[in-house]
Amino acid sequence: MGKQRGSLYFTWGYNRDWYTKSTIHFRNTTTDNYDFTFIDAKAHDRPDMESFYKPNALTIPQYDMNLGYFFNDKRDLGIELSWDHLKYIVTDNQVIHVKGQIRGHQIDKDTLVTPDFVHLQHTNGNNYLMLNLVKRQKLWHSKAFQLSAMGKVGAGPLISYTISSVLGNNDDGYFHYHGVVAALSGGFKLDILKYFFIQTDLQGAWVDYTNTKLGADHQGLATHHFYSLQYKYLFGFNYPLGKL
Repeated sequence: MGKQRGSLYFTWGYNRDWYTKSTIHFRNTTTDNYDFTFIDAKAHDRPDMESFYKPNALTIPQYDMNLGYFFNDKRDLGIELSWDHLKYIVTDNQVIHVKGQIRGHQIDKDTLVTPDFVHLQHTNGNNYLMLNLVKRQKLWHSKAFQLSAMGKVGAGPLISYTISSVLGNNDDGYFHYHGVVAALSGGFKLDILKYFFIQTDLQGAWVDYTNTKLGADHQGLATHHFYSLQYKYLFGFNYPLGKL
């Protein structure tokens, strides 16, 4: 009788997100003339769950998608490719300390930041593409169910899509490399009848945007870093690969 091989799995779900304040640097000295910084800007997410149940709207909300493989070993380790679609919106009409120069005029004061001045949103999205190492710790099982604690650590690129407006120069955005992300998460997984499962995870991430293009000509640049906290609720499908 051969040794049992591992199992593939696929996971789909949705999330809510919370962000730390961020210091954001805006610069364009090529086709415009500004170089200024927002100090401690607040941001929020946007769940967009109103019509998630419609087949043509599955990817409109903040969603998570994972493809992974569990090795059949005593350490219960796995490897996973994950795509986390979060949304990050710098809150409009907040008072932020702005420092730098705008078209030759120096600024260093608390300022009401309206969309006519600056609007910035990573909403299509604040995307984390990561390769994760996964650890499973089985806690309880019966004939039909198995409860496990799950832990993950991973990192990868930000393949994001940013919508912005700076001093009236609007950009509807496009997908490109924006920076890097590293994350750590923990949660619980309930396997149901071997092939199906539901899972919840709480993930903390460090996010560093170094290449966010601004303006219709993409000659502006925004850079910032922040921490995110993401709560995920997921369902999935296991596919055991049989025996060697």
